[in-house]
Formats: sequence, C-alpha cells, structure tokens
Amino acid sequence: MKKYIVVTGAAGFIGSCLVGFLNQHGFTDLILVDEFGDAAKEPNLAGKVYASAVEREVFFDWLAAEQPVVDFVFHIGARTDTTEFDYSIHQHLNVEYSQKVWAWCTQHRVPLVYASSAATYGAGELGYEDRHDLPYELKPLNPYGVSKNEFDKWALRQAAAGGVTAPPFWAGLKFFNVYGPNEYHKGRMASVIFHSFNQIKKDGFVKLFKSHRPDFADGQQLRDFVYVKDVVKVCFWLMENRPESGLYNLGTGKARSFEDLVKATFAGLDLPARIEYIDMPEDIRDKYQYFTEAKMGKLRAAGYKNAFNTLEEGVIDYVRNYLARKNYL
Repeated sequence: MKKYIVVTGAAGFIGSCLVGFLNQHGFTDLILVDEFGDAAKEPNLAGKVYASAVEREVFFDWLAAEQPVVDFVFHIGARTDTTEFDYSIHQHLNVEYSQKVWAWCTQHRVPLVYASSAATYGAGELGYEDRHDLPYELKPLNPYGVSKNEFDKWALRQAAAGGVTAPPFWAGLKFFNVYGPNEYHKGRMASVIFHSFNQIKKDGFVKLFKSHRPDFADGQQLRDFVYVKDVVKVCFWLMENRPESGLYNLGTGKARSFEDLVKATFAGLDLPARIEYIDMPEDIRDKYQYFTEAKMGKLRAAGYKNAFNTLEEGVIDYVRNYLARKNYL
C-alpha cells in the first residue's frame, strides 16, 4: 500500500525546495497542495516528481473522496505577505485553514510539521526563546505575525488538552529570515539578497534602509538569515526522527547585519561593495524588526546535529549557483 507525504504551499519558495529535497531522498509519492494558477511559480516544480497536485481550496474534499493513506504532512503554505493588513485574509489562510489541517492530522493520526514564523516575536522585547508559555505574551508587529501567533497558541491549547486533540507528533517551525533559490516569484517579499543581486546587475550598487533608531547605525539592523537548504534539512530530520512535539525556532542562531548580507552578495559576484542608504517607508517604520536571533538550544537538545551554512557560505552559493544562472533548486 502506498503511503503519501503531503506538502502544502508546494509551488512556493520553501515548499518547492522541500519537494525537491524529498525527491532527492527517494520520496516521490507526494501530494502537493497549493494554488497552481500562478505562472510565475511553475518553474519551481519543473522536473519534480509527485503523485498528485491538488488545489488548496478543494483539498479537504479531495481527501474525503480519495482517502489516500498519508504518512506525514508538511503544512508550509501560508499567506506570508507582511504588508497585507487585511487580517481576514490571514485569518482564513493562516489560522482557519491551518486548524483544518491540524484537525485532519489529529483525526487520521498523521504527524504534522507546520510553518510558524519569527514574526510572532514582534520587536523582540521578550526575547526569542521557543518556550511554550511565551506565545501568550507576544505582541507581533503586523497581521501576518498575529495570525501565526494565534495559530501557535491554538495548537498549544489543543496539545495541552490531551492526545486526542493533537496529531501523534507535531512541530511548529518558527522560520527566521529564510533566503535561497525558488523565490523568484515573490516580488517585494523576496529576500534582500534577491533584490540586492538585481540592483547590482542594474545599477552597480545596493540601496539599504537607513536606521531610524539611534542605537542602530545605518545597515547594522540585525537579522537571523537562514539558507533554505538548511531549512528543508531540518524539516526532513523532524519527519525521520520525530522528537518531542512542540514549537521550534529555525534560524542559524547568529544575527548578522544587512550590510554583511549585501557585502556577501557582492562577493558572490566578485565585485567590491557599493551601498547607498535611503529612508525607510513610513508605513513600515513602526513595524520594523531591528534585531532577530533564534535561540536554537531546543532543536539541538532534541538531537539535531547538522551545522548551518554561515551567511557568507549560503549567500555566495545562492548568488553563484542560482541567481547568476537563473537556476532552481
């Protein structure tokens, strides 16, 4: 009997990279879930091997009709636009849809890994620990972060209620600043590396936001940038090892500056760095994270031992082997 792995958000950035990684490890009985009408996403799945592609809004009807035997679910799909301020969109896709995925996994006793976000941590005033008491205190800075935190809290309440209200294993991954191949379609929401590469090709220099806080110099805003190749390795490890259920941070554990990021992008092109600083748009100024850094002790304690790419290693690989060649992962 075939056992399938479900990947939601499969045509998107992280989801398509995960599909490729699963293929590399011999998994081809995959059920891909997404909105498949976006032509810009089509190259993300070119050459990938899978059993079925199911439109997101009919997925649960499809499951009821087809009744596949599912071995694992990766719920990566979400509305990830941090500039979308209509909360009803986030509520539908990031909360209610995720609740339906959770409920299905619970009913059918299927393990689940889902995408949470470091956006749940807000300005970081309460730190970046993936403790289970912290989501109830967090104050995310935008509707996207709010929706992700609302689902985390809901999931924790279900898990606390006993085994019958949670999947047999579950992990909510708080993705920090993920970058890498297959984000070509993301437009404004693509990584700073992607935009920097294109600016360098067009203008020969990169524009970065000035700091609007006295305690941070221009270009010294700090983020935990994590390469998508490392992200999918963690997802795969969780499927294979299934440690204690819960929320897990997924970053490198080391914050780096945007200046460092751009310098690495120039290095990938064997060019000296040229950076200009511009005012940050007022509409995001009061919702901007100046520092994020994943506390990675929990995942390490669970047994994950692989090293993460350094910023320079990841960015140079991305620039030279993907952006410069228009390659996909």
